[in-house]
Amino acid sequence: MIFLREINPLSLKLLERIYRQSRHHQVRQRAHCLILASLGVKTPELMKIFQVGRQTLYNWFKRWEIDGIVGLYNKPGQGCKPTFNPQQKDQIRAWIKEEPRQLKQVVQKVRESWGITVSSKTIQRILKMLRMSWHRMRRGVGGEPNPQEYQEKKQQLEELKQLEDEGKIDLYYLDETGFCLVSSVPYGWQDIGEYLAIRSRRSRRLNVLGILKRNNHFHAYVSEQSINTDVVIACIDTFFPTVDKPTVIVVDCSSIHTSDGVQDKFEEWRERGLTIFELPSYSPELNLIEILWRFIKYEWLDIDAYRSWDILVSSVEKILKEFGSNYVINFV
Repeated sequence: MIFLREINPLSLKLLERIYRQSRHHQVRQRAHCLILASLGVKTPELMKIFQVGRQTLYNWFKRWEIDGIVGLYNKPGQGCKPTFNPQQKDQIRAWIKEEPRQLKQVVQKVRESWGITVSSKTIQRILKMLRMSWHRMRRGVGGEPNPQEYQEKKQQLEELKQLEDEGKIDLYYLDETGFCLVSSVPYGWQDIGEYLAIRSRRSRRLNVLGILKRNNHFHAYVSEQSINTDVVIACIDTFFPTVDKPTVIVVDCSSIHTSDGVQDKFEEWRERGLTIFELPSYSPELNLIEILWRFIKYEWLDIDAYRSWDILVSSVEKILKEFGSNYVINFV
């Protein structure tokens, strides 16, 4: 028989609060056990409820008798000792950043550097503790923007957004993208050990020029022909024959947006109330229409869209037509 002295009302209230609010499962479990014991629940029943042995219950009660509330918590040093110290964990992070796909190389470096033999699964657990995860990489641009120019343009964009929110201007984002039967493979839930296959093969390319507003107002030009400077100029002239207020169109600095032909139109467009705002090099994240392209390719296009060229074209055109109604992005 395990003896437990009567718990006074104040301590009982504190135990009940700990049982309801503690972040630690073991602490909640021990507080719950003490509460039940104070209500007269017998040792065999407590052993059954908490799936522990008699010695464990004895230890819980003994620590309560000696240390009170502090006895609910594990003493420092209990449990398995960590395999790696903080400095070693930082080094593991540095190694995985050098080669993000090769856990086996990190396992080998751990063994060679510290004489510690671990599995790839252990390294995975360490990386998760370091708030790293296994997810798709993105294609990056070929360089870095000029820091000063980048900050200046970013600040100017924020000011333009503010002017649009105040109703003083209209702000649009222009860009081009392409679709073909070489699919952009998305992540998806699948049975363990089984893999969904998406057909992928060479095909023609469906090119899209889009002009997007933050309220999901959208113009699109779709063609199997290449999009060049003449197409960009024609689309701007067609989509904006007249404007009710000053209108700014954000573009990246690709050659079809900065060619002599486009620059020759600047003065004419300014007289009509249109201004071209050029982004710095290597800064696609400043062009909000890039978000739309990602949504279409990785979320909205069904897997079946890649079965044939005709289905792909039909699916893309459907999304473009229904964007703003059935397909919406919240540009905050």
